Amino acid sequence: MIDLSESRVLIVDDVKANVDVLVAALRDDFKLSVALNGESALRSAEKVPPDLVLLDIMMPGMDGYEVCRRLRASGHTREVPVMFLSSLEDVANKARGFEMGANDYLTKPFEVLEVQARVRSLLKAKAYSDAVKEKLANELRIAREIQLGILPLEVSSGTRGTGLDIHAVMEPALEVGGDLYEVLRAGDDRVVVVVGDVSGKGIPAALFMAVTTTLIRVVGDGLERPEQILSRVNNFLAAQNPQNLFVTIACAVFHLRDKKVAYASAGHPSPVLLRSGVAPSLPFEATGIPAAITPGAEITSKSLDLRSGDSLVFYTDGVTEAFNANEEQFGERRLTDHLGRMSGRSASELVSGTLEAIRGHAAGHPQSDDITIVAVRT
Repeated sequence: MIDLSESRVLIVDDVKANVDVLVAALRDDFKLSVALNGESALRSAEKVPPDLVLLDIMMPGMDGYEVCRRLRASGHTREVPVMFLSSLEDVANKARGFEMGANDYLTKPFEVLEVQARVRSLLKAKAYSDAVKEKLANELRIAREIQLGILPLEVSSGTRGTGLDIHAVMEPALEVGGDLYEVLRAGDDRVVVVVGDVSGKGIPAALFMAVTTTLIRVVGDGLERPEQILSRVNNFLAAQNPQNLFVTIACAVFHLRDKKVAYASAGHPSPVLLRSGVAPSLPFEATGIPAAITPGAEITSKSLDLRSGDSLVFYTDGVTEAFNANEEQFGERRLTDHLGRMSGRSASELVSGTLEAIRGHAAGHPQSDDITIVAVRT
């Protein structure tokens, strides 16, 4: 049994007699607020969002239609149910009310028992909806914790003694996301760094991310070449992919004694190379199509000689495709320009500084995609 006694009902009507009738009918069962015009109704709803709005249409100044439209436009009151109370009986007025976002429409003069029944029905529906949303939000919070737990907690712990300085961060756009990264110590001479981005968002992408990460861990430790790792992961994913998802993956194998990195990419953008005295560059192109699309897809690799102090900054497209309020992307040019000013910094500084630059560009605009950054400094 749902307890509705704490539910708050906002009554909006410029006629005191109507307000008095509604207050008398509802005050014993619910918490009530009253507004005598549209402007004060909006201020009240913004300050303390109600659980239901009983809204007159014909009011001086701002009418009920406009009040309803503004309630639906605000993030604080978008989901609050609205019931119009009006003496306008024709179908056109009722249709307009529903077009503005009303949940119910009651014609004056109204029967008190009918008002009570409809109010209770709308409040019950909202209470059920709120309970379902809270349950889903709680499950997504748990899913986020599990997903973040899949990723390496401290990448530097597995690379001590290698001479590599590595730092990473992943920030999902939603509660869960499809980005991934991994750093594996593969014997005394090799360190494997992987960054990936699953198509789509939300729970399907998160599950596919978990499967991909597991596969990388299974095959990444036993194979020496990055194209071998990606080919094996691709074939596993493509064999069973009922939702037709795909994942772009960058895989780099750092050979410590030879001071080289071998690189293969399943459709993923090149990392940024930072080298003292040289402009930032994108040294690699994709060497294969995204994984999970075609079994047996050809993936090749390229290699690069490393110098002491070189850095490679891997990222997903949530970095370059971060938007601001003017719909301007952060973009590849801003990224390389920013990193060029950070040449010589530690891996941690490269990651945190880039994340700060992205947030500065977005200036509070909602994050549109998962953001992952992994920096490796030799």
